[in-house]
Amino acid sequence: MFNSRLLISCYILCMVAFSCQRSVTINDQVLARVGSSILTINDARSNIPIHVFAEDSLKAYQDYIDQWIKRQLILEEADRLDLESSPEINKRIASAKEEVILNSFKEAVFLKNENSFKEVSYSEAQAYYQANKDRFLLDERYIKFRHMIAQSLSDAENAKRDLMRGYTWERVANQYSKYPSLGIQGATQFFPASAALKEYAVLNRYLQVIGVSEISLTERIGDDYHFVQLIDERAEGEHPDLDWLISQIQDWLILEKKRRAYNSYLNNLYLSAQANNEIEIYNVLPAESSIELTDTVSINTE
Repeated sequence: MFNSRLLISCYILCMVAFSCQRSVTINDQVLARVGSSILTINDARSNIPIHVFAEDSLKAYQDYIDQWIKRQLILEEADRLDLESSPEINKRIASAKEEVILNSFKEAVFLKNENSFKEVSYSEAQAYYQANKDRFLLDERYIKFRHMIAQSLSDAENAKRDLMRGYTWERVANQYSKYPSLGIQGATQFFPASAALKEYAVLNRYLQVIGVSEISLTERIGDDYHFVQLIDERAEGEHPDLDWLISQIQDWLILEKKRRAYNSYLNNLYLSAQANNEIEIYNVLPAESSIELTDTVSINTE
């Protein structure tokens, strides 16, 4: 196995280097073959997730080649066993094919109407929020706070002193924080009180009890010194700020527009088929000895 992996590594490196030296497209480079099936660099690259490839591209290729070879061997063995002749497997294949077609049809409808739900404006989302405000209530207390991480106790205490003197958080964080950008950005957001700084249990407990503008005691955690200051809060049952929800509302309204476009398309298909007498619906009564067929009835596709 070690030798085969070494050969694969060398082969990949040679193929990539060779493709850089000559004007040959990358999808001409064959990585592996099983029977009549071949795997190219382009095929492998298009199926390897970006984050996996970015972490270690060579290992990503090696792992994918191994997986691909095993998959092809299984498919060849399944062909030898003539599994496709099984009625049950054929039924499952037909069902899977139908699902692919149905999903592809939905995507085609979305693509055809994409201009009608390409984006939702801020004002449109704002209008929806105002019209449905009672549907948006906080399910717990939310808080906004400052979190200082200082490298020394003196830095932490000086940061507290400057905050009490009225200096801005940006100035204090830039002067005393170990991670100023993180501290400044974090202080602009609201968090559920139960989850705020959950990784620091002692700081989370302070945030449950201190009042607005109050500063906690300084705690040494690991090699650093921490304190928190509560700067705002929203009680359970209050309405959240629109800015907290704007992106979620916009995404939801786009999905709703897609749903309506799709249902409208289906309804038109149904009405057209009904007008052409292409649909018959039978009301089968649960009688033991007979089946009664009644007149055609309509259904609602909404």
